[in-house]
Amino acid sequence: MSIKGKIALVTGAGQGIGRAITLRLARDGADIALADLNDDLMKGVADEVRALGRKATVIKTDVTDRDAVYAAVDQAETDLGGFDIMVNNAGIAQVKALDEVMPEDMVDIYRVNVDGVLWGIQAAARKFRARKQTGKIINAASIAGHDGFEMLGVYSSTKFAVRGLTQAAAKEYAAHGITVNAYCPGIVGTDMWVEIDQRFADITGAAVGETFKKYVDGIALGRAQTPEDVAAFVSFLAGPDSDYMTGQAPLIDGGLVYR
Repeated sequence: MSIKGKIALVTGAGQGIGRAITLRLARDGADIALADLNDDLMKGVADEVRALGRKATVIKTDVTDRDAVYAAVDQAETDLGGFDIMVNNAGIAQVKALDEVMPEDMVDIYRVNVDGVLWGIQAAARKFRARKQTGKIINAASIAGHDGFEMLGVYSSTKFAVRGLTQAAAKEYAAHGITVNAYCPGIVGTDMWVEIDQRFADITGAAVGETFKKYVDGIALGRAQTPEDVAAFVSFLAGPDSDYMTGQAPLIDGGLVYR
């Protein structure tokens, strides 16, 4: 079933998984509000959306700023004439041994990966209720939200937190017809994994590319995940075929972590 004519806001839309989600939702018929800190990247993706025949608006947004996230949702509604889908995709990684983590290391990653998701949940739910309509909230989790990974302990903890927020929000907003789900990618060939691999090399002495290969070699389907693999699942969560699904955080990782 189609999401044609729906209005979606995607955070972290300028690159990687966010870009792929933005373009997939546009191909499936949605108009898109792109939220990101990088104007140039966003504008390029917005042009791609328009080339697909859909409307796009660009909103420079720091997801750690609650007021900015609320303002982005308001602007999406104003610019595109409605609001139906919120994709809280923005996130950052951190590679560090647990005994090396300092207080300041906790601040940025929690502000982006956890606070940013919470502000997006709040802002979207408020908008859906104000419009007296149902809606979809979709949050970025990870395989690291199901399994704690070595050297990614703090990152893993943020993604466990996203799963908790997703479950709680699903229960709180169900009576309003708002569904809240998350998606849990695995080893995706993006700039984030280039950074993770490099950090592993710096810390452990592994050759560059070795950590990425180690994890990919454990994937049952035999290849690294693409951003488009993730985007296809997010489009399902955004559409009516997932209407009876809420509070869930399914793994989409090619067969790496099993639950």
